[in-house]
Amino acid sequence: MNFLRNKITFLVVLVCCAIHVLAQQSNSKNQLRAPAFPLITIDPNTSAWSYSDNLYDDAVRHWTDKPFPLLGVVKVDGIAYRFLGKEEIELEAIAKMGEHEIWSAKYTVNEPSKDWTQINFTDSDWKTGAAPYGTLDNEPNSRTDWQEPKIWVRREVILNEDLGGKNVYLEFTHDDDAIMYVNGIEVANTGQATGKNRRVKLSEEVVKTLKKGKNILAGYCYNRVANGYFDFGMYTERKNTISFTQTALQKSVDVQATQTHYQFECGPVDLNISFIAPLLLTDLELVSRPVNYLAYEVTSRDGKKHDVQLYLEASSHWALNSPLQESTSSTYKSGNLQYVKTGSKSQEVLAKKGDHIRIDWGYFYMAADANKSKSATGKGTTLREQFLKGQTLQSTANGNQLVLTQNFTVSTKHSDKIMLGYDDIYSIQYFGKNLRPYWNRQDNSTIEKQFQLADKDFAKLKQACDKFDAELWNTAIRVGGYEYAALIALSYRQSIAAHKLVQAPNGDLLWLSKENDSNGSIGTVDVTYPSAPLYLYYNPELAKGLLNHIFYYSASKKWTKPFAAHDIGTYPIGNGQTYGGDMPVEESGNMLILSYAIARMEKNADYAKKHWEVLTTWTDYLVEHGLDPDNQLCTDDFAGHFAHNANLSVKAIVAIGSYGYLAEMLGKTDVSKKYIAIAKDMAAKWKSMAADGDHYRLTFDKEGTWSQKYNLVWDKLLDMNIFDKSIFKTEIDYYLTKQNQYGLPLDNRRTYTKTDWIMWTATLADDMVTFQKFINPVYKFMYETTDRVPMSDWVYTDKPTRAGFKARSVVGGYFIKMLEEKINNQK
Repeated sequence: MNFLRNKITFLVVLVCCAIHVLAQQSNSKNQLRAPAFPLITIDPNTSAWSYSDNLYDDAVRHWTDKPFPLLGVVKVDGIAYRFLGKEEIELEAIAKMGEHEIWSAKYTVNEPSKDWTQINFTDSDWKTGAAPYGTLDNEPNSRTDWQEPKIWVRREVILNEDLGGKNVYLEFTHDDDAIMYVNGIEVANTGQATGKNRRVKLSEEVVKTLKKGKNILAGYCYNRVANGYFDFGMYTERKNTISFTQTALQKSVDVQATQTHYQFECGPVDLNISFIAPLLLTDLELVSRPVNYLAYEVTSRDGKKHDVQLYLEASSHWALNSPLQESTSSTYKSGNLQYVKTGSKSQEVLAKKGDHIRIDWGYFYMAADANKSKSATGKGTTLREQFLKGQTLQSTANGNQLVLTQNFTVSTKHSDKIMLGYDDIYSIQYFGKNLRPYWNRQDNSTIEKQFQLADKDFAKLKQACDKFDAELWNTAIRVGGYEYAALIALSYRQSIAAHKLVQAPNGDLLWLSKENDSNGSIGTVDVTYPSAPLYLYYNPELAKGLLNHIFYYSASKKWTKPFAAHDIGTYPIGNGQTYGGDMPVEESGNMLILSYAIARMEKNADYAKKHWEVLTTWTDYLVEHGLDPDNQLCTDDFAGHFAHNANLSVKAIVAIGSYGYLAEMLGKTDVSKKYIAIAKDMAAKWKSMAADGDHYRLTFDKEGTWSQKYNLVWDKLLDMNIFDKSIFKTEIDYYLTKQNQYGLPLDNRRTYTKTDWIMWTATLADDMVTFQKFINPVYKFMYETTDRVPMSDWVYTDKPTRAGFKARSVVGGYFIKMLEEKINNQK
């Protein structure tokens, strides 16, 4: 009886689990509580996100964490409900940062005694220098050259009054790690991370120490690799600047590939909002069009007639690097659309470059049907008061807010849209030539034409986005399960928005990435490599656009080394590599593997044929140096240099094999046989050199080590048969014994991982159940992480925090599992 009872219980549980899975799979709504929700995703400069569960709980933010003020309110029968964004506090400077006003302080690059943060510490033997402090060769905004790994800075601030009882904020920019102190009390510790204008509200305890007279702001910064930068200041909050205190009630949020949907209850009406970026990758004109939509639908729940006013407010911050820069704003009508527009007064086109730099040239726009909309610019508090009182909005001379309003009545349902966009005039400097965005590559269009097209195309694009989102969701569910689909949907716009599409003077398509939140490089090859699956899947022309600049760099002899460059500059300036270290095996291997992947997707090797001389040079370099790499960086450079990297060796071997198979496609039989044989011989040696019992080593020379061999995935996907397939199973089985709560560590040295590499490693598995064992912890991390930023790809596996990085294009690598199915279907 007990046996029968247990068997019945088991079957019931099994059926319930099956029903749960089917329910998830039949539901196209994404239940993932995203670390941040994509709202406006045009390019690395115009990239806006919600960092909170409810759309109204925080200010809308750029991926750098800085506010991109966007405020949405509906007034229903005279009652205002804020549904989007949060009114920003206004700050007054106590001690401005160096990016706004020159300040000098005492500093040292030699570790001081432990009491160095205290007010009475003697710093007479320290140097004096002006902020910001940084590596002048790569951080031109620096005023004091800082080349050493570490710096300690003591800034004296003289106050005219005690600050007790006030809201006080410390703001700082750091590259890399920073620890901040106020009057000897630690107030911020970033860990391994970089940040631009990071803001920390000081506790009451700390504020009480800010007395009339001398105070000390102290900061430590550690530049782990490449560029260094350090700057900080202090501010107080102005009072009585909040107008919209009542919020709507958010009922749901759903992130799909091209849209983020919100549902709200606003008194007697329901409000549905969709942020739409019609980034359909087969249409390059559409990918390049710099316009997104905020579409809305208002429904009367009680069937009664209600007067409704919609208020959408943005800020000139959308077109400024710093909120203290001067801007100019205006309203005007063109065609059937009413516009509000803002931009900096200086308009220094392509004058700034760097990681956490935001655009301050060109113009930000909002537009809507002129027959239904009113617009105004000016002081936010005044415009909000006019709206609340039901007055006609009147522009004011001062202030940097832009407002569009729409009034209507609803007894059943009403829907409309507002469009947001950006004209950057010139997007990229490419080897000395300023390039316009792809949509205006022939200088024969205007931003108004783009808005008119967006307005005319809205209905069909909304339908196309709905269809695309559903197809992507269903495909991802089929190949990888619900959790995989949720991550795929969230990754789509993030990856695309980290790129800019332009056309080179020679006609090449350039799909140039910005290396967000890691160093700001443009067109980084080891960012291209993990990003590529998304573009290989949907449009190989964009995959070529990820490579063209590197091929040109070498073929033009501007880059003369026998291996591929790391990058072509610091975004948006692409005049030549600026990264401090070469990655010979890494970047050459990336370029070769992706060239073969493009050939497989296109079913011809014409693209490789065009670049055959350069590919041959890189391949021969890998034949000589790839089996047992010397001490050099790889894409996981945050872990530091090391020699004899087994995973890097895999990349070199697969790359040589890729060249051999490309030769085969081109009819170069002798060349093909030679290099495929070399690759297979190296792979056999690799198996012996890396063997370590039940797994394979991190480095050939160290027993008891291990690492993810994610580079093997291309041998599997492209049917190269270079490596013994038993290696795949051995590694997968071993990895399953090393997983932590939030995923598989990158290797044995640390508990952190790279989520894109987990996707690749998981794809080595031969069944979905095993694949999901690797993916589900990544989903769990994204759902539970306390770091509310656009998805990080560098995270800890034993705690829900990121180790660094956010908003990077590499999440395009999540599409590797879908790419596997597509390649298999092409056979």
